[in-house]
Amino acid sequence: MLIALGLIAIVLSVFGGFVLSGGSLGPLYQPTEMLMIGGAAIGAFIAANNGKAIKATLGTVGRLRRSTRYDKALYLDVMALLYNLLSKARRESMRAIEKDIEEPWQSALFSEYPALLEDPMILTFVTDYLRLILSGQIQAFELDELMQHEIEEFEHEAHIPADALNKVADGLPAFGIVAAVMGVVKALSAVNVGPDLMGQMIAHALVGTFLGIYLAYGVVAPLASRIDRQVAEALKMLHCIRVTLLASLQGMPPMLAVEFGRKALHFSERPTALELEHHVRGTAVGALAAVGR
Repeated sequence: MLIALGLIAIVLSVFGGFVLSGGSLGPLYQPTEMLMIGGAAIGAFIAANNGKAIKATLGTVGRLRRSTRYDKALYLDVMALLYNLLSKARRESMRAIEKDIEEPWQSALFSEYPALLEDPMILTFVTDYLRLILSGQIQAFELDELMQHEIEEFEHEAHIPADALNKVADGLPAFGIVAAVMGVVKALSAVNVGPDLMGQMIAHALVGTFLGIYLAYGVVAPLASRIDRQVAEALKMLHCIRVTLLASLQGMPPMLAVEFGRKALHFSERPTALELEHHVRGTAVGALAAVGR
């Protein structure tokens, strides 16, 4: 929603201001220059990336329609889930949660948080590292190093689409200049036209420069920036889970472990200690009831 609002604001500001100043939108419609600029940008994108990067970029752009996913409510659910799992393990034994992490879709604890079951990144990260803790063969510093390595790899891979789009945004103004230069060459080559027609041809050629700059900084660069923001949100979620699990492995009780996780969040999304406690305690009662059924 915010992406659409931003792009609409850009269009209305640029083209609306042009019309209000007395300009006509007709001369701005130059399909051949759009073909040159857009085609060159797409060609450069394909030439600069491998199949994996192209697929990742197209898939990421397709998910941009969704608004911010990792808000305070989802963080509270993640910490409540971790609290319930760690409490069960502390109360009964780590083996007691083995079935929960092996078959999360069949688990009464996980079923309390359907949004988390629908997020493969969170689900895989939580279950994989709980499975390692369950093995009893890993120390806290080893687990932390492994988590950090996985998060770094995730960050590197997740930034590929944004990097690819930023490269396209960097090249679009240059492709716009190329289209404009070719238009000027065409205009100056028409020696038999009058000054009025020559002026129109040069004006049409200059539209290429405008289109290249507009597409670069008004469309592609904002999309790349939005992808960067989404990656940062995902990284913060992973660090929250990481800190919580490490605190638990080092002997912290479940409530204190999720408090460590809360401290890893940005202030804008961080619940207060009381909000976290009330939410965690409330969901714990529901989880116990679900297990009892």
